[in-house]
Amino acid sequence: MGSKKRIPAGTQWGDIVGYSRAMRIGNMIEVAGTAAIDENGTVVGVNDPYAQTRFILTKIEKVLKQVGGTMKDVVRTRIFVTDISRWEEIGRAHGEFFKDIKPVTSMVEVKALISPEMIVEIEATAILSES
Repeated sequence: MGSKKRIPAGTQWGDIVGYSRAMRIGNMIEVAGTAAIDENGTVVGVNDPYAQTRFILTKIEKVLKQVGGTMKDVVRTRIFVTDISRWEEIGRAHGEFFKDIKPVTSMVEVKALISPEMIVEIEATAILSES
């Protein structure tokens, strides 16, 4: 299975809920549900799903680098949204990151996320190439 490397959540919910932002096990990286929360705990892009999606994917890109991956290694994303009617804005931002990579993905409407200002949350799975 390989050794585990964890990246702390870095949010108030990490310790309360008991989760990590990302975990690398061998050549696989799992990135937890990521919302548009900056380092000060402020929601970025309130009521703007495009801005939230871009911010989230930038956060995912940074955490992947911390454990030795890149966006090119992403094989799956799961997108949770509170208003599916705004899918095109979310999809456009996702496409800007994954236009040529084209991971499998799901976009699912949910009733709510942990804070009403959060309207998009994304998980990612990456598999590093064998070298």
